[in-house]
Amino acid sequence: MRIPPPSPRHVRPARLLSLLALCACCLAGAGCSTTHPGPISSRELAEARAFPYFPVYWAGPSFRGHRLSAADGLHSYIEKIGTSVYYGDCISGKGLFGGGGSCELPLQVTTVIYRIHDNAALGRQRNTIVRGVPAVVYDEGRSIELYTGRVTVDIFSDEYANGIYAAERLLPMNAPGSASGDLPLPVYCPGLSGPVSSALSAIMRNLPGQVCQTDAAEQAYAKLLYK
Repeated sequence: MRIPPPSPRHVRPARLLSLLALCACCLAGAGCSTTHPGPISSRELAEARAFPYFPVYWAGPSFRGHRLSAADGLHSYIEKIGTSVYYGDCISGKGLFGGGGSCELPLQVTTVIYRIHDNAALGRQRNTIVRGVPAVVYDEGRSIELYTGRVTVDIFSDEYANGIYAAERLLPMNAPGSASGDLPLPVYCPGLSGPVSSALSAIMRNLPGQVCQTDAAEQAYAKLLYK
């Protein structure tokens, strides 16, 4: 499920002020060359890397020339929203100004515990396989949702090329893992909507504990009970 861009209270106050200044500058069309915030502080990065509840995914300390500018940690963690890392000079205009705006992050990666949902709500989408796990591309290619372990990894980018580039380089920032090779298979059955390729169907059939078959059987039984 797409996670909305974070509200200002999800970013450290000192960093938020500099990010807000840059966003306002960009929206006004003024020169922004001296407004760029510094890289993430070592303290903020250490807090994010010590997050204890599940693997938090990122694309490394920089992404295509954009520095890691902020990261959520335990202090700001909200279970339904998850935890995010942010690359670039400002947070999304949608999160700050209620829609629109020219100041957009090149990349945000959000990791959240998977909650059962139907992907039909995502609108036009394409089911695919990324790093060996089920994934869905939506929002005209600017958003990619990957299903791995107990979590969903949502990649929000300014264009598909950046999103898939990040997806191919994801690794946990607070747990062992690699930026190459397959990600762990999900331990749940993703609520995919729309056409599914034979290769993706094979992955879904062979998830740990055959969870998709179990889910289908439970749903069929529930329908019989409530006829």
